[in-house]
Amino acid sequence: MKKAILLAALMFISLIPASYAAPPAKYFVLMDDKSNHSFVPLRTLNGLDGIKTVWTAAEKRIDIIRDETQLTMYLGKTQAIRNDEAIKLPDAPFTENGITFVPLQAINDSFPLSLEWSKNTSSLTIHSKVTTDSSKADINTNSLPYITKSAYEKMDKPIISERKTFKVGGKSYSTQMVTISLLHPKVSLDVVLAGDKAGKVEDLSSIAKRSKATVAINGTFFDAYTTGDYKGPYGYIISGGDIAHKSSGDLRTVFTFSNNMLAELIPGADFPSRFAEGSIQGGLQAGPRLVVNGKVALNIAEEGFKDPKILTGGGARSALGVTRDHKLILLTTGGATIPQLAEIMRQAGAYQAMNLDGGASSGLYYNGKYLTTPGRKISNAIVVKTQ
Repeated sequence: MKKAILLAALMFISLIPASYAAPPAKYFVLMDDKSNHSFVPLRTLNGLDGIKTVWTAAEKRIDIIRDETQLTMYLGKTQAIRNDEAIKLPDAPFTENGITFVPLQAINDSFPLSLEWSKNTSSLTIHSKVTTDSSKADINTNSLPYITKSAYEKMDKPIISERKTFKVGGKSYSTQMVTISLLHPKVSLDVVLAGDKAGKVEDLSSIAKRSKATVAINGTFFDAYTTGDYKGPYGYIISGGDIAHKSSGDLRTVFTFSNNMLAELIPGADFPSRFAEGSIQGGLQAGPRLVVNGKVALNIAEEGFKDPKILTGGGARSALGVTRDHKLILLTTGGATIPQLAEIMRQAGAYQAMNLDGGASSGLYYNGKYLTTPGRKISNAIVVKTQ
């Protein structure tokens, strides 16, 4: 009874600072380089397995409550109280770029959670059982990218554009490469259809300008050679959390990203169930997959590609890759085969990578001009915006 009264009082009198009331849409886990301890955003805990969080601005106090357990912490202090008993936290809560972080170990000790770490995507998934009625329980998941404090603090530039040369099999390939720090607070992603409608085509620069994008790269394949007006895209296209173009049964790789800017490459067969989880904000389907967990990996038959020339033919290429520390690599080059492109992406630092539409569609736009000029209008594009 006392605990219920305290909770009600705290929720009534709490004065929530602007940084806590309106944090960035994306959240991530920070890991201390020395101790390897992890810190999670306070807001992500609210509602997990019945957890409630309360902030009292005047005292810089954080109350976390579930059932009969209450944990009280203070910003910058390792002294805490759990159910009227003084305890010492492994680390102190702190605020970074408007996000309040609390030590994960302390939370898990007081309110055991189902945690799943993934090295392949550098992410932490927190599973929560949500009771819908007296007889059923759903499982909600919240996947957060993780990054070391030192790597995050070095993220001074949201976007870096450079011309780089890579050597593959004794041959040099000149590339245009744009690297985007996905966890930078000023960065956001989107996937845009030409004319905002499937089947239309538009100049890449036009898509970028009307989207107010800093960077844009051509997206997935489309029916570029039809004589009809409808030049339909191939594969799934997701924008704003909705499927803008559907492609049931397609096995090619899907590039996706969440509100937390966790970027993943998902096998086509797995995409429908992953999308049903509700965390995918945008993405598109292209392929073939080039790099898996830091190694060149090509399996065109598994992805449904039937023309064997896809491995031997050279030409203009576009590709995207994701690094271990949540950077998105957008790259264009000329004259490369798919295996050569895969090796280029590996050397560029991609831990996961896939091919995009190429040939005359290949184009890369940055800061108001083309780095690589497409030879035709395109169907869709990945765009990067900066605040």
